[in-house]
Amino acid sequence: QVQLEESGGGLVQAGGSLRLSCVASGRTFSNNAYAVAWFRQTPGKEREFVAAIHRWSTNSYYADSVKGRFTVSRDKARNAVILQMNSLTPEDTAVYYCAAGASVITSQLGSQSAYTYWGQGTQVTVSS
Repeated sequence: QVQLEESGGGLVQAGGSLRLSCVASGRTFSNNAYAVAWFRQTPGKEREFVAAIHRWSTNSYYADSVKGRFTVSRDKARNAVILQMNSLTPEDTAVYYCAAGASVITSQLGSQSAYTYWGQGTQVTVSS
């Protein structure tokens, strides 16, 4: 069993940065056995894919809307996956969720149904 906890959300002005962390307990991320993704959701909208890092590699994937601004990486020392968000805009305002799955293949990285474990989410608010 894996428990995920997100942190690092908050209020930031447009153009600013935030660093979200997804920390795992119960199992380790450090052996890269899990693909880990970030999704986000705003009220009244579907949850959407933001970024993912593949298992057994450092390959990362991004939604077009965040390419060049967001970076996902592993922090082995903290057993965590980090989402560094730069050049934030009000359109990035959402609740951000991390998710992990042990059997995710490349074509599934953007699919919510491919992930087994989910965190509770952290609110990111970007003011204009």
